[in-house]
Amino acid sequence: MLKQYNFNPNIREIVCKNVKKYRKEKNIRLMDLAEAINVTPDYIRRMESDRGIKNISLTTLYKIATVLDVSMDKFFEE
Repeated sequence: MLKQYNFNPNIREIVCKNVKKYRKEKNIRLMDLAEAINVTPDYIRRMESDRGIKNISLTTLYKIATVLDVSMDKFFEE
């Protein structure tokens, strides 16, 4: 019998909300984060919005975590 898993369908929203939360806590401007990880400010803006980017690459999330000095698991906390 296969084990059943309970995957959170809102995980993208949780991650994006936490990126914004930690960016603001560290007082890092959206533009500065975008420049540090080599994306456009609009990319970060869309990522942090409710209706923005559908998926975030692991590499991008790693870069954001590094710049914000936050462990990646913090982005997945509800």
